[in-house]
Amino acid sequence: MAERNLTLLTDFYELTMMQGYFKNKTNETVVFDAFYRTNPSGSGYAICCGLEQVIDYIKNLKFEQDDIDYFRSLSIFDEDFLEYLKNFKFSGDIYSVPEGSVVFPMEPLVKVIAPIMEAQLVETAILNIINHQSLIATKASRVCYAACGEGVMEFGLRRAQGPDAGTLGARAAVIGGCIGTSNVQSAKMFGMPVLGTHAHSWIMSFEDELTAFRKYAELYPNSVTLLVDTYDTLRSGVPNAIRVFKEMKEAGTLTSRYGIRLDSGDLSYLSKRARKMLNEAGLNDAFISASSDLDEYLIDSLKTQGAQINSWGVGTNLITSKDCPAFGGVYKLAAIKQDDIFIPKIKLSENQWKITNPGNKTIYRIYDKESGKIKADLIALVGEKYSEDNPLLLFDPMATWKKTYLKPGTYKMRELLVPIFLNGECVYGSPAVMDIRTYCQDELNTLWDETRRLVNPQDVYVDLSNELYHMKHQLLDSYNSSVRE
Repeated sequence: MAERNLTLLTDFYELTMMQGYFKNKTNETVVFDAFYRTNPSGSGYAICCGLEQVIDYIKNLKFEQDDIDYFRSLSIFDEDFLEYLKNFKFSGDIYSVPEGSVVFPMEPLVKVIAPIMEAQLVETAILNIINHQSLIATKASRVCYAACGEGVMEFGLRRAQGPDAGTLGARAAVIGGCIGTSNVQSAKMFGMPVLGTHAHSWIMSFEDELTAFRKYAELYPNSVTLLVDTYDTLRSGVPNAIRVFKEMKEAGTLTSRYGIRLDSGDLSYLSKRARKMLNEAGLNDAFISASSDLDEYLIDSLKTQGAQINSWGVGTNLITSKDCPAFGGVYKLAAIKQDDIFIPKIKLSENQWKITNPGNKTIYRIYDKESGKIKADLIALVGEKYSEDNPLLLFDPMATWKKTYLKPGTYKMRELLVPIFLNGECVYGSPAVMDIRTYCQDELNTLWDETRRLVNPQDVYVDLSNELYHMKHQLLDSYNSSVRE
C-alpha cells in the first residue's frame, strides 16, 4: 500500500481550481486546517489516526504520463497547465497531531502550509485517510472501554466496505485498543497479532462434533478455542468441548490458553451456564469468548447482566462503525501568507459551529498536574508564548462568562502539533502500530472517567487563546461593517 500512487485520489474540482490558480498566476503560500466538528458515536473524544498513510501519500505524490494523457482527453485543461503537472511535487510543510492522540472538535488535526495549488490538491486524500481511520480507532476505543480491559479481537474484514477499509480499518482498530485482528494481510503489513479459531464449517465437515473438536485440538494444542454453538450449545457443544479438554489434561497437552467461543443465542445466559459446566469439570481457567454482532453497548449490557465472558470478537459494528459511519472531518483555508505575514481568513455561517478559526494556529493541551488528567485544550496562534510558571485564564469561546483560572504550579502544558514535512521533505518517522497502540492507551488514560462514559459523556473544553479570540471577532466585525456599508 505504501508504494501506491494515489495522486488522482482527489475531487475533480481540486484540479479545476488548480488550473484557475495557475492561469491567474496565483500560488501564494496558504494555511489549511483539517479538523472535525462533532465527536463520532456520541463519544466525548476522538482518536486521531491515519498519519502514516498520509505520509505515504505525500511521498508518492506525482502525476504520471498516463494521468496527463487522461486530463488531456477531458478537453478542459490547457497544455501549459498539463506541462506544469508533469513536474509537480509537494514542497510545503505539514504539521499533525501524532497518531493515537486523543483529540476534540474544532482543533486542527493536520495543518498544511504550502503553495495554494499544492495545498488544494491534497485536501481530499488527507480527509479520506484521516476521517476513516480516526472513525474506526475511536469506535474501537469505545468497544475496548466497554470490555473493561478484557481482550477485544477485530473480526470485521468480511463486512468491511472493501479491501482497503478492511485492512486499514484493522490497523486503526488495533491502535484504538484491540489486541489483534483476523485480517492476515493487515497483521503482516503492520506487525500486529493475528488471531482466529475455526468456523462452523469445520465442525460440519466432520461426521460429528466431538471428532471435529479432537482434530482441531490435535493441530493447535497450544491455543485451543472450540466453537460450541454449531448444533446445540449446552447439550452438545460445551459437553464435547469439556470432554476434549479433559482428554488433553490427562495427556498433559492442555496449556493455559484454552476455552470456548459462543457465536449465537443469548450470550449472557449461555455463558453463565457454560461457566458453571466448565467449573464443575475442574476447568476453572478455561476462557469464554463471544462474538455475534457485538458493539460497545451490547458488551456493556452483557457485563451488567453478569455474563461470564472474558474475550470478545467484534466485527461488523466495529469495522464499519455502524451507528456512525462517517467522521465528518473538513479542510478549511485559515490564512494566506503575504510578505512573510499570515493574513487570517475566516469562513462565515449562520451556524456558529461552522464559523472557522482563522490564522496560523497550534494546540496546547493543559493537564491537571496532580492527576495527569486533561483540563482543556487551548487553540492559539503560532508564536504565542506560555509558561507554566504564570497563571492561565481559560474561557469558553461560545459562552465567554464561563472561565477557569489555573494557578502556577497546578497545571502542565504540551504542544500537540508536530512537524511532519518541512519544505517538502519528511522529517517524521512513524512508529510501529503496536507502539502507537501503547501511546493511545496512555492518551486515553488522561481522560476523566466522565468523558469516557458511553452515554452522555462530559465534554472536554476546547478554548481559544485571548489573541485568537479577538482576531476572530475582529474579522467578524469587519465583515459586518462591510455589509452595512
